[in-house]
Amino acid sequence: MKTQRIWGSLDPFHESGPILGRKVANVGFLNGLLAIDPFDEYHFFLSGSGAKNSLSTFFQKAYPSIFKQNRITIKDRRDLPEEIAKREYFCFHQSDCINYPAHLARIRNQYAQNIFPITGTTHSLSYSNYGSYFLNYLWKGTTPRDCIVTTSTTGIRVVEKYFEHLREGLGLTEATHPSPQIRKIPLGIDPGQLVPPDEHLKAQSKRNLSIDGADERVNILVFGRIAHYSKMDILPLLRALQRLFASGIGRDKVRVLIGGWRSDEDDFPETLAQLARNMGLEMMIVGRPSEEKKLDLYRSADIFVSISDNPQETFGLTILEAGASGLPVVASDYDGYKDLVVDNETGILIETIGPETTPDIDMIAPLCFDNHYHLLMAQQTAVETPKLAAALEKLIANPQLRTEMGAAGAKRVHKTFNWTSVAKQHVALWEELNTVPVDAEALRDVLHPVQVRLGETFSHYYTETLTPETTVMTGNTGMAIYKGREFPLIYKGVDRYLNEEVVRKMAFFARKPIQVSELNEKLKSIAGEMSTQDAQFHILWSLKHDILEKVC
Repeated sequence: MKTQRIWGSLDPFHESGPILGRKVANVGFLNGLLAIDPFDEYHFFLSGSGAKNSLSTFFQKAYPSIFKQNRITIKDRRDLPEEIAKREYFCFHQSDCINYPAHLARIRNQYAQNIFPITGTTHSLSYSNYGSYFLNYLWKGTTPRDCIVTTSTTGIRVVEKYFEHLREGLGLTEATHPSPQIRKIPLGIDPGQLVPPDEHLKAQSKRNLSIDGADERVNILVFGRIAHYSKMDILPLLRALQRLFASGIGRDKVRVLIGGWRSDEDDFPETLAQLARNMGLEMMIVGRPSEEKKLDLYRSADIFVSISDNPQETFGLTILEAGASGLPVVASDYDGYKDLVVDNETGILIETIGPETTPDIDMIAPLCFDNHYHLLMAQQTAVETPKLAAALEKLIANPQLRTEMGAAGAKRVHKTFNWTSVAKQHVALWEELNTVPVDAEALRDVLHPVQVRLGETFSHYYTETLTPETTVMTGNTGMAIYKGREFPLIYKGVDRYLNEEVVRKMAFFARKPIQVSELNEKLKSIAGEMSTQDAQFHILWSLKHDILEKVC
């Protein structure tokens, strides 16, 4: 009989709310994975009914065939231990490497039939509390089948530095506190309609933006969150254009288009617009553009500029979208952008300079809002204005070069950075990780040091703790249940852990005083797979609700 290949996750991958790069990437990955459909089943373990219902609705609408075949399973996260104990999973993949992988590994090590790979993707890596999250990986239960998937070459080094700094500060070694593997697989896009436009489509898109279709200005597009504190500072672009105007390029030769998410409370876009007016630059700002408007912006543009200066940015989906649309890209030589732009082939990378160390910011960051220290970091990251001006001048003056770079970029993005290709790289990684030898039995009872041992930690709160020698007998309520005059009242949320029939039988077994050790065995004899911990829960719950009482 063919062994089923089952893919699992604790994340929904599909989320509502503001459009963020992480959310776009997550649903793109899910679509890419289901497009190649390499698994027999896909299991999602989610923490709330809202998330479960939302994901179910998504699959019914987007993938009705797979959903109707019962190949999509959406379960409560509390079902996880039982589910991984009774079937083999090929892998678990998380949409983010931060929250759950190490804790999932503890449950896998304890219960799973096979030590399946656990992988998670990096998104933003610059939050001040991330050191504690990466510390979760450094424990004896981490295996060579576990892997952090970074989206860029620079991201690999960031994760390596996290582990280096943690080991250095805590006096740990790789031998005693192993870390997962680190691999690079980029994000992707679904190119769809993001293709180089012909002249007719370009003219129509301009008209859709209230620009004359025959207008010959060179349109410079900036697309992304319009926020100098979390994405990029656009002022250096204006300074570079001021240099060009001072050198003789006419102000009527260029136009700046800015599109992307903006906060209602943020007045900086208006400040940008006023600065542009003061320098005689035509600027159009399109906040929160629809998908149709987004296409119009890409199609109307001649040059794409993204001068990211913020460590919160790790990859750059808009770089790929611009490349797919046939635009030459002028980007800062920074973060994941280094992997996305082939310098002087698909665009031009602008050199950056920044600090080697930031001890003052490092100390205050955990006490501040994220955008406070991100802004301080960004304002020390200089995208070299003279070189930015030179790159723009070169492309503004040479439409043939723009066309050549745009064509090279479109070819590269459509071939390399589509979600189908990205999903295939993940499947290859999971297959490889499954071949790495691990000692499953040595992992079973390894405790995770940061997981609170709730019972042990609070055991001194009680007058006494339940022991095998504790003697119990049926209480008044238990006797009424035994005689059929009452029934157990079990709260929602506890019902998954209690077997009502076992509770009834317990009232029968304890009609005469009985030690907990003997009662445990009787309960396990009638409940099949019941563990000692499960039996203890039943006994203590029954003591709480007068089904049992302690014999002094």
